[in-house]
Amino acid sequence: MNPSTLIGLVASTVLLTVLLAFAAQQPSLLIDLPGLGIVLIGTFAATCISYPMAEVRRIPGLVLTVLRREHDHSPEDIDSLVNLARRWIDGDSRAVENALAQTHNPFLCCGVQLLVDQVPEEDILELLQWRIARLRAKEQAEAQLLRSMANYAPAFGMLGTLVGLVNMVFVLGDGDLGNVGRQMALSLTTTLYGVLLANLLFRPMAVKLERRTERRVLVMNMILHGISMMARKRSPGLMRETLKSLVEHYHDDLQPPVTRRVGKPLLVAWRRRP
Repeated sequence: MNPSTLIGLVASTVLLTVLLAFAAQQPSLLIDLPGLGIVLIGTFAATCISYPMAEVRRIPGLVLTVLRREHDHSPEDIDSLVNLARRWIDGDSRAVENALAQTHNPFLCCGVQLLVDQVPEEDILELLQWRIARLRAKEQAEAQLLRSMANYAPAFGMLGTLVGLVNMVFVLGDGDLGNVGRQMALSLTTTLYGVLLANLLFRPMAVKLERRTERRVLVMNMILHGISMMARKRSPGLMRETLKSLVEHYHDDLQPPVTRRVGKPLLVAWRRRP
């Protein structure tokens, strides 16, 4: 599981536990299954009206994507590009194709295979840029779906509150203030559910998907740049350092080095950006 997602789920559970155990005089008043149903069903209904069913079916997959731990394959991609570039500079197209069979990145394989097929560099870059733009648009649309759900949930929470207020007004004539207070408390729980679902579930998931897309686009642009350098038969060593600089964190060259003494030797460590 993704470590940050796991920490967020644990922190959310602690928050809800504290909310139920310490912030409420009667924890049972914060549990209202009909109110929760209004928020969940209303949000789902509005989402189905807003989006095609093909996109709504992706929601379980998006949840799994947020929970799944992302592995950084950029070092392996850089190694693959450098090895392919060495073979390409030697003019051994057969060796390049054999190495491609062991490469698992389809985006990288597509670009290098087009290069082996003698497609002009401009056409290769145009195709790869189009694929990057298509991936960005697709994944941004998925994140926007969750953002829409984050907007719908508080609105249906208010709807449940209005229904509860109607019930409260109905019993107001009985003069039983205790009953009126209970109805008022139950009417406000749906707003609580809407706020919690929007800000602890839907919106954070959308932000995580957007950050994931940014990282994936960065790696794809790195591969695109590597294929461009490969087409121009640039030095594999220069290619490795250039591609690493595109995906690694930079040392701050504007700050002086920090010196540390460990025994007698003098060690120099560079400050990283905060």
